[in-house]
Amino acid sequence: MALSLLVCGLPAVLLADAAERGADRPAAARPAAGRADPADPVDQAGQAAPAGRAARLGRDLAAQLDRQAVALRRGDRAGFLAIADRPARPDLARRYAALRALRVRVWRAEPEGPPTAVAGQPGRWRQPVTFRYCLVVPDCRPDPVRVQTRWRESGDTPVLVAVEESRAGRTGPRPWEVSELVTAVGPRSVVATTPAYRGRLPGLLAGAEAAAQVADRFAVAGPPPDRYRIFYAGRAEWRRWYGGGRPRWTAGYAVTVGDGRHEVVLNAAALTASGPDELLRHELAHAASLPAAGWRGGPTWWLVEGLAEYAATDHAPVDRYEGLDQVHRFVAAGWDGRLAALAPADDAPADRAGAAYGIGYLAVRHLVDRYGEQRVRDFFRAALSGGRAVEEASAQVFGEPWQPLHDECVAYVRARA
Repeated sequence: MALSLLVCGLPAVLLADAAERGADRPAAARPAAGRADPADPVDQAGQAAPAGRAARLGRDLAAQLDRQAVALRRGDRAGFLAIADRPARPDLARRYAALRALRVRVWRAEPEGPPTAVAGQPGRWRQPVTFRYCLVVPDCRPDPVRVQTRWRESGDTPVLVAVEESRAGRTGPRPWEVSELVTAVGPRSVVATTPAYRGRLPGLLAGAEAAAQVADRFAVAGPPPDRYRIFYAGRAEWRRWYGGGRPRWTAGYAVTVGDGRHEVVLNAAALTASGPDELLRHELAHAASLPAAGWRGGPTWWLVEGLAEYAATDHAPVDRYEGLDQVHRFVAAGWDGRLAALAPADDAPADRAGAAYGIGYLAVRHLVDRYGEQRVRDFFRAALSGGRAVEEASAQVFGEPWQPLHDECVAYVRARA
C-alpha cells in the first residue's frame, strides 16, 4: 500500500510522549501517512487557605460535580449547566452536546485533594478533577481525563467558573473538549467529526465497521475494544486534537487515552481518492494490538507498523502493495538492512517514511508466510505486551534465534523490492 506525500504537512513531534501518543501512519504513498505534570498550573497557582474552609468548599464543589454528572447521564442540559457561571455556559454547552452525541454512558467526577485558593483573588479557587467516562457501552473500564477547574464562592454553593482543557502531555485536548461533534455509531465502532464533514459519516462508519472485523483478529493481549473510536479531523482539528504536532507525512494515528484504550484520528487532508479503508484497517489494528500502557517506539517500530500494514492489506498479494516502489528506491540507495533502526524521523521525506512502513510490512509478511498469522501475533504479544526483547520472544514463540530470522526477513525485503 502506497504512502503518499501530504502536501500541507504540519510541524512534527513524532512520539513526543510515545506511551501516550501511540502510533502514527503516513499518508498513502502516491505522489500528490493520577499524577500532576510538574509544569501543570493545577499545582502552581495557589496559596495557603485554612484547612477547614478548603475541606468544606471541597465537599460542596464535589456535590456540584456529582449533580452535573447525573444531569449529563440523564440528558438534562439545563441541569448540566446549572452549576456554572453564565460566561462559562457556552463552552460547557458545547461539551455537553459533544458528549451526548458520543453517547456518554458513564461520567464520574473525582476531585483531587482539597481546592487551592487563587492568590490575589479572594473567593476564587482552583480544583484539579479527574473525569472518568464510558462512551456507548455502559460497562466499560472508564477512561480518565484530568483537567483543572476554577470556582468562585457564592453563598453556600460554589459556582463553576471554567473547565480548562486537558494538557497535550496527557493526551489532550480530546475532541469532545474543544470541538462541536457529529457522530455515527455502529455495532463495533463510533465515528465522530465536525459538522463540516457530516456528509462523510455514512462512508466512514461503513469503512470503520468493515475494518473492525479485520482489526479484531489482532487483539493480541485481551478482548478487542468494546467500540473502536475514530475521529475524522479537518485541518484545524488536526492541529489541535490530542496536542497536534504530528509528523508531516502522517495520515492517521492511534493515541492511548486510558488503561487499554486507544482512539484513532484520521487526517482528512491526507486521504487519497481511494478512501480511508486501508488507513482504517491499519489504525484500528493499532487500537486492537498496542499494549494497554502505550508503546515507546524504538527497535520494535518495524514490528508494530509492519503488523498494522499487514492488517491494512487484508491478505492482498504482496505484489499489489503500493509501497513497493518506495521500498525499491530506499533499498537501492543503500539501506543498511537493520530492522531495529528503521523508524523514520519526524522530518523525514514522505518517500523515506513510506519505505520504512513498506519494509516493516514485508518483514512481517515473511514471518506470516513462514509461521502463520497466529504465531506472529504471539510473537508480537511476547515482544510488546510481554516486555521481552525480540530475541527472547523469537526463541519463545518460533523456537529459533532471532538473528537468522532477522536476516531472512531482510533477504526477503531485498528480493521483493
